[in-house]
Amino acid sequence: MSDTESITEKTDEELYEIAKPWWEDLIKYSNNKNYLMFIKNFSRQFRQSANEMEIGKQFARSDLATNLSKKYDVIGTIRRDDYVTVLFRQYHKERDGEWLGRLVLGYEDGAVKIFSATLF
Repeated sequence: MSDTESITEKTDEELYEIAKPWWEDLIKYSNNKNYLMFIKNFSRQFRQSANEMEIGKQFARSDLATNLSKKYDVIGTIRRDDYVTVLFRQYHKERDGEWLGRLVLGYEDGAVKIFSATLF
């Protein structure tokens, strides 16, 4: 990454090429309760806050965290400062309804990383 390059300059399609496989990985590894693979694309700062104990509690207590459907839709992007939020409509394997997912992407040491990932 050059000093002037910013993730906000990428097109939506370029961002989706990055975000969609990572979202699919998060679904897979959340369902499988695989912490190490779940955090593999996280920034250093996000890894520190997403420690194994806390993520493990979510895997153990949350029906949603371990029953995510492979089905999802990309809703769009929001650009702010040096980050882009990619929004997803996420579905459950068994329950009706939709959840809002988001990935916050940015650069760390010249590589795109996940700075936040949430599901509401």
